[in-house]
Amino acid sequence: MKKLQVIQKIVEHGVVAVLRGDSADQVFAMAEAAIAGGIKVIEVTMTVPGALHAIEKLSRMYSWKTEDPDKFAVIGAGTVLEPQTARAAIMAGSEFIVGPSLNPETVKICNLYRVPILPGVMTIAEVQHALELGVDIVKLFPGNLYEPGIIKTMKGPMPQANFMPTGGVSLSNLKEWIQGGAVAVGIGSDLTNEAVKNGNMDLVRQKSEQYIQAYREAKGLS
Repeated sequence: MKKLQVIQKIVEHGVVAVLRGDSADQVFAMAEAAIAGGIKVIEVTMTVPGALHAIEKLSRMYSWKTEDPDKFAVIGAGTVLEPQTARAAIMAGSEFIVGPSLNPETVKICNLYRVPILPGVMTIAEVQHALELGVDIVKLFPGNLYEPGIIKTMKGPMPQANFMPTGGVSLSNLKEWIQGGAVAVGIGSDLTNEAVKNGNMDLVRQKSEQYIQAYREAKGLS
């Protein structure tokens, strides 16, 4: 049940902050700002030095189970390439795992621990393979290689597949992706680049608020 509940939270909130940085502390600050701005699903990429420390700290401070909106967040790990890293991230507190590509052994270890995994896919063959392995949501990556209409095209032969585009999603095209059938979107550099450049994490909060507003409008919620 936990796996399904976490998936439900990801879909319910719809926007995933994909955080990369130079240190665990920097990414932790990004995550706090994003959560304060309304993005409640946080993906800490394993390319961050000390990423597991950031995940551990965030997992202690935030929970997907709480009713307290100030303490609610779903914390996961991204850029997971193989099962060893997936297990380490799960042990550190990750509630979901994201990969840039489809690695069957990584999917299997996540299934063993009943943790959702969102592997990267680019083709119908990869989507089919992911579904055969028991994947619930696939990450369409890199999203900037496609137009939002690709989801409708892929859902032609695979209507049961759930897609989360990541890479190239912006405030200007988020509505197209959501209305095109995406169950969620991943937001990376556009969320954090300006903040890092200016040394001001409050810019992450402001950009997060804009993304949440755009998401709500795309869903007809505001």
